[in-house]
Amino acid sequence: MNGRLPALSVFLGALLGPASSAAQDGPALVVVDRDDDDADGVPDGEQARVPPSPELLALRAPRGASQAPAAIPGGLRLLVDGSPVQPGSAIPAGARRVEIQAVRAGRSEIALFGTTLPISAFEVRAIDGAGKHIDMARSHASLQRTPPDRLGDDPFGNLDDPDAIRLLVIGAAEDLPLTVDVHSAAPSGRAIDRLPSVPLGHVPCPPDVPAGLVCGSTRPLRVVADDIDRNHPMIADRSVKGEVGGALVVALPDGPKLQMIRIAGPRASPLGPLGRTRARLRILMVRPRAGGPPPMGGDDAGAVAIARAEVERANALWGACGVSFGPLEELDIGFVDPPRPHLLAIGCDHGLPASGGAIRVRVDGHEVTAAIRPRMRPDAAARAVAAAIGAAGFSVRLSDNPAIGAGAFGTTDVLVRRPGGAPAAIEPPASGALSTDPTLTACIGAVELEDGLQHFSDTDAIAGTVEERALIKAFDDGDPATIDVVMVPSFAGGGRIGESFIFADGGAIRNTIIEDRAGLRADRASFALSHELGHVLLDEPGHPDDFGVDTPTRLMDADAANSSAYGPRRLTVDECARAIRQSGAAEPRLGKQSGAAAPRLGQSGAAAPRLGKQSGAADPRPGEPPPRGAQPDRAGAAAASPPGAPGFRPSGPVPLLAPWPLAPLGRER
Repeated sequence: MNGRLPALSVFLGALLGPASSAAQDGPALVVVDRDDDDADGVPDGEQARVPPSPELLALRAPRGASQAPAAIPGGLRLLVDGSPVQPGSAIPAGARRVEIQAVRAGRSEIALFGTTLPISAFEVRAIDGAGKHIDMARSHASLQRTPPDRLGDDPFGNLDDPDAIRLLVIGAAEDLPLTVDVHSAAPSGRAIDRLPSVPLGHVPCPPDVPAGLVCGSTRPLRVVADDIDRNHPMIADRSVKGEVGGALVVALPDGPKLQMIRIAGPRASPLGPLGRTRARLRILMVRPRAGGPPPMGGDDAGAVAIARAEVERANALWGACGVSFGPLEELDIGFVDPPRPHLLAIGCDHGLPASGGAIRVRVDGHEVTAAIRPRMRPDAAARAVAAAIGAAGFSVRLSDNPAIGAGAFGTTDVLVRRPGGAPAAIEPPASGALSTDPTLTACIGAVELEDGLQHFSDTDAIAGTVEERALIKAFDDGDPATIDVVMVPSFAGGGRIGESFIFADGGAIRNTIIEDRAGLRADRASFALSHELGHVLLDEPGHPDDFGVDTPTRLMDADAANSSAYGPRRLTVDECARAIRQSGAAEPRLGKQSGAAAPRLGQSGAAAPRLGKQSGAADPRPGEPPPRGAQPDRAGAAAASPPGAPGFRPSGPVPLLAPWPLAPLGRER
């Protein structure tokens, strides 16, 4: 057990000093040990084996001291090498550690080594806004979800803030400190922040406190996400920065640790207490041209630093729901060139049925012609085209898109690769049009980022533009449990800084976010990435103010832009619960959500979906196309996908949020 907490021991030893030892005058002071240093869900004062910690009073047996049975009062435990000694039992010879652990506040005496040692134990409790006790081992603190506000007339009274915590210190009047220090630590054990010399005010004790003891309380403390909240003048003297998965550490002023409480999600929600969950991101930096600079940052190292800073902000805000996107050093960040034109969109955007004709295209210089029958829908026509391209020796995948708002039927994208897996080059025929059909159109998906990425509007948000589809589908990794974040230099036309594609709309692109340099420059005025992650995790295309009250402090507000503590940064407990319902492993996603996405007032588009189940090319069905929503898996005449070809995400719901237990500090998984 002792080797399990190296980083925690270093953090507490360096920051808070060594374990308590007996005082020269008066009783030895020791704190009641009710926290959970090793995060096993059992209070340290109840464990069968206790790791070393500053809460324990270390003793040294005098030379030649008697090993006679010890008299141990009920409020204390005598630990030998971490294990409690039963009353009346002798201390084993050769013991390396002899320590006293308090389990109840009050004064007492312990007979040991032929002498009597007076002990005074005091207790530190955590109290919520409603005045209820928070178990430091079995519960947790939570990050603040409300804007700064003034306290009432009674600074120690109850308040309507479910995340605030008061620290209550219980003990003999002459032994209580006048102030305490509050430190915060990251999951790795790294020190984050310190709130020194927090004063204790006299308050009535809870009914279960024995007579003769007194109680002192701090004002309600706020565990906040960043410096903007931390330094707000209204709350700066009672705010401390924290991180989900980390801990708040209570200490004597410039002295040893007293107790610690972990930081996780809200303690009360429609789903009960929320712990810590993790989503995994895959970040793609798309260069404006082949071999060009990264889309932001000047060079690759600068781009990585910018991406990590953006995810750090998302970790801070979504930590209010207990959601993390993992340690920054573990982020999956890659750099790619814009893909060559390898996608042929049958039906382009509007998906009109065929009148009869042909689709002609060059693939790596090979002329390919596919006959199109009258009344064929785009999906059936795409299978005819795929069969013709596959017969020429190429690998073909089909991706069916839903019908857009102004479309007749859904379109189908034909994605072509060489036998080795590299994208093939699709070009118009040497002469004539791509499609000779009067009504069924065909478009080549070309990605030209130097003039900005053509983004969707409300009408085509469910499918995305042809250029967006060509970009996103080129780099799909086939993993439905990750969220892809595609960073581009800019969107065409200006105004847009980010957009997202979600599962609920049923499209071929899912759980994918696009963000540009303007979104990064907006920084904490808009929290573009955090907002778009909200669309994905909540599986919700709209915004709370689309049909309800405008609340500019909410992260998911459609149009707020404010870098102060009253800007768009707050998540409600209902949104936290919805994220777990929609994207967590515990419960299946809810059914299809309604409504197309309203863009975030020229900043972010709303949600449309991620790559659905893709199929190999199949023989075209005579006459009518497959039933609506069908996803054929037959390869037909198309060549099989070679090793190394990109995968495609399955269409079924796959959890994006996985439980992430509160590992002991310093043992981050």
